[in-house]
Amino acid sequence: MRLLDIENLQTTFDIHVGKVQAVRGVDLHVDEGETVGIVGESGCGKSVSMLSVLHLLPDYARISADKMVFDGTDLTQLTPAMFRKISGDQIGMIFQDPMTSLNPLFTIGQQLTEPLRIHKHMSREQARATVLEKLRLVEIPDPESRMKQYPHELSGGMRQRIMIAMAIMCNPRLIIADEPTTALDVTIQAQILDLLASLQEKLGTAVILITHDLGVIAGMCSRVLVMYGGVVVEEGTVRDIFYRPRHPYTWGLLRSIPQKSGERKKLVPIPGSPPDLIAPPPGCPFVARCPYAMNICNSAMPAMHTLSDTHCARCYLLDEGAPSVTWEGNRE
Repeated sequence: MRLLDIENLQTTFDIHVGKVQAVRGVDLHVDEGETVGIVGESGCGKSVSMLSVLHLLPDYARISADKMVFDGTDLTQLTPAMFRKISGDQIGMIFQDPMTSLNPLFTIGQQLTEPLRIHKHMSREQARATVLEKLRLVEIPDPESRMKQYPHELSGGMRQRIMIAMAIMCNPRLIIADEPTTALDVTIQAQILDLLASLQEKLGTAVILITHDLGVIAGMCSRVLVMYGGVVVEEGTVRDIFYRPRHPYTWGLLRSIPQKSGERKKLVPIPGSPPDLIAPPPGCPFVARCPYAMNICNSAMPAMHTLSDTHCARCYLLDEGAPSVTWEGNRE
């Protein structure tokens, strides 16, 4: 069953030097219990697109969409008060940096009981019992003591577990995880990802995982959106993206992944810089960095080509009559 359905999402920021076109026509859907990954470089629009869905952007952001429906509810028609009943209750968010997301002036217990008092109208005793249950679920040791502590008294990994507990506090149907392993060491990263996977299996929650790490995508997701310059340039299953990629930007991302085999292989970076989204190129956003760019790539945005029931990509190389270019990294 379709849980979240978005068509033509556009987000711009009105700033003193112009309009930043951060998200430019994103389509996205998530089914119940599904894990969808959004991958791309910093500044490509991953986080902004999801913050747009949650109405968590500043007043100078302008958000529009042809369709934005969550569980049958049209999110574009809700007042702020109506939307707050969904955000935090039916949709949970795990932010990038738990140290700046948690309030340093309140204890962990105070911050975790608040959504239960607001959304579930629980008594203080009921809320405390539920918080302890969730802290045990995210494997926080000695949860009674942790509830009395402040964020600065906890390690980075522990704070991230607190953020996960906060996201699942009201048993949401969708969790948006924005770079949940940022600034954590490799061992703690693995623990947090294993915890997310375990919670999803136990709770049946759908997850949107935002990351720049394709290794995380491979281990967690069933379907992937590749974003660049505020646009989805390729979408497919994990096998589609890793074994049959069709967009040059996806090829570049895959070439930059260290190989696990014993063979020493030089990483190939993508030359150049992301486009200026105040004045984005009229054609393909990747044209300035693409080794296969043609004249037509500068003139108009390429259409999204359907490659299979699960796979599509936005590239002129997929047009009939275009030069034949194959990816040398085929893994099948």
